[in-house]
Amino acid sequence: MTSPSSAPAPRARDLALDLAAAVIIAAAVGVVGWYAIQSVEWPAYSSSNVTRSLATVAQVGAIILLTVCAFVATRARRSAARAARIVSYVAVAGFVTATLGLPLGGTKLYLGGISVDQQFRTEFLTRFTSSPRLADMTYADMPPFYSPGWFWLGGRFARIFGLDGWEAFQPWSIISLAVAASVALALWLAVVSPARAIAATLATTIAMLLYGSAEPYGAVVTVLLPPVLILAWRGLTRGDRFALALTAVYLGLAVWFYTLYLGVAAFTVVLMGVVALAARWLRDKAFDWRIPARVAGVGVVSIAIGLPAYAPYLLRMLREPSDSSGSALHYLPESGSVLPMPMLHVSLIGALALIGVIWVLVKARTCADAQALGIGIVGVYLWALLSMVVTVAGTTLLGFRTEPVLHVLLAAAGALGAVTLSGSLGGGYPRYREAAVVLAAVAAIGVSQTIPAQLAGEIAIAYSDTDGNGQRGDRRPAGAEASYREVDEKIRATTGKDRTDTVVLTADYGFLAVYPYWGFQNLTSNYANPLAQFGARSKAIEDWAKLSTPEELLTALDETPWRAPSAFVFRRSSDGLALRLAEDVYPNDPNVRRYTVTFPEKLFDDPRFVAGEVGPFVVIVRK
Repeated sequence: MTSPSSAPAPRARDLALDLAAAVIIAAAVGVVGWYAIQSVEWPAYSSSNVTRSLATVAQVGAIILLTVCAFVATRARRSAARAARIVSYVAVAGFVTATLGLPLGGTKLYLGGISVDQQFRTEFLTRFTSSPRLADMTYADMPPFYSPGWFWLGGRFARIFGLDGWEAFQPWSIISLAVAASVALALWLAVVSPARAIAATLATTIAMLLYGSAEPYGAVVTVLLPPVLILAWRGLTRGDRFALALTAVYLGLAVWFYTLYLGVAAFTVVLMGVVALAARWLRDKAFDWRIPARVAGVGVVSIAIGLPAYAPYLLRMLREPSDSSGSALHYLPESGSVLPMPMLHVSLIGALALIGVIWVLVKARTCADAQALGIGIVGVYLWALLSMVVTVAGTTLLGFRTEPVLHVLLAAAGALGAVTLSGSLGGGYPRYREAAVVLAAVAAIGVSQTIPAQLAGEIAIAYSDTDGNGQRGDRRPAGAEASYREVDEKIRATTGKDRTDTVVLTADYGFLAVYPYWGFQNLTSNYANPLAQFGARSKAIEDWAKLSTPEELLTALDETPWRAPSAFVFRRSSDGLALRLAEDVYPNDPNVRRYTVTFPEKLFDDPRFVAGEVGPFVVIVRK
């Protein structure tokens, strides 16, 4: 009999074909589905239930199709099983596209609109739409500090389809999540039976949409984690080189997409190594050096894959001053101070999580898949506890943000546990097994149709925010953002330069999300590149506002150690030109304090500045 590690080439070829099929099919379904949805003039989600009802219809159809595919792939001949596999990719991608695309069909914005966190995410995508060069989202002449992979790919997507960055955010989010769910199905099919693979994919996709879809760049990493952990456990315990290689590739790509989830995944793989080493010692009373060697090998390959994403930043960090406050980790909301216990919630998702916990506990001694997912769940809880512990050192590990990972892992365990329970009803009770399958499909439909309601807040913002065209999805009067286009035209007409050659000082960061100007200062220090020296820049802005003459201001701008702003976008106040800044006040919650800096108008009373009012904004451009 051929061992898992002795025939990696055929396995690699088969999985590569499956992954390619999953990506191509899901991308096609996502693109066609999104364009089909956007071609219709839908009513606003907040004032009509039309799009939600159609989303429910599509979800029911996709779940029924997946159920049929699971049955065919399990019992039919090879050719029919292969066809069922292809159809299942279509169904999963269609499920994601309809679940998110239809409720958002009447707006061009994604969940959360262009507000708060989605503001800097949209800004990052806009940056890579303007150029493929790796760069910071805000600051000129700096490498990125946050993982650029999802945003870089989104920028290429936007250029291919002729979309602005803000406009591409919605379709790229939906399509990338559809592709990720289909890729997860391909990985599940490589590690478990078709019925288990489809059940686990559907469960984890639903959990991902419920709890992680607002952060699409993180969700694409999360939904792939459960099958990867199963592969990692097989690689570490059995020496399966193919499984170890896949684990290393996943971790390397995670560096490009979301470093926090990379940290959780890498921590879990190391934890697996420790558990495997301890288990081998207890069984054989011998130290198996191959296990740490396998962990190290995975680490080396993943670093090699991920290093290009952060090499420019790390090299600059070695030779230039930077902010050492670590404010990117300075956030501890109430949810981060307690451990999430979804398995204790009275809901279908809670019941699924409880089944997953029970299955892991019952099967932990005999089932490698249960061991892998169990260690993954423990790893997330340990990360959350460590995040609480390090608060004594004045920082966190953002443990609250790992909750989507926990939900996905519990959903995976719950799905495998439910299939195991259903299978145990065979033999003398075939009708009970069939009833269990129908009941599972009904439960999946029940949970799926609650997804839009769970995301109702984010969907409402997508309709109420003003988009880059100056319109709102709910057709109500637009906000001040409707003036952004005129602000842009004034800056370009005065400077005569491209947007990417101009630095703007503004507190209206939505402007930078819509147009790829460089910003002199970021929204908050949490999102700022440490190389930008956020605190020193804020101090410089405060000092400029205290100057007395235009000549002093021009001299100060010329002497700043950073590329100085050549355009200013203020709001008028009773005592001058107002600019709202922010400072990190962690460990307080909220962790940001906002304050206003006011520039006297006389500082710009000079022919070397061109000033004008655009809507609520005062736009001043240095010639």
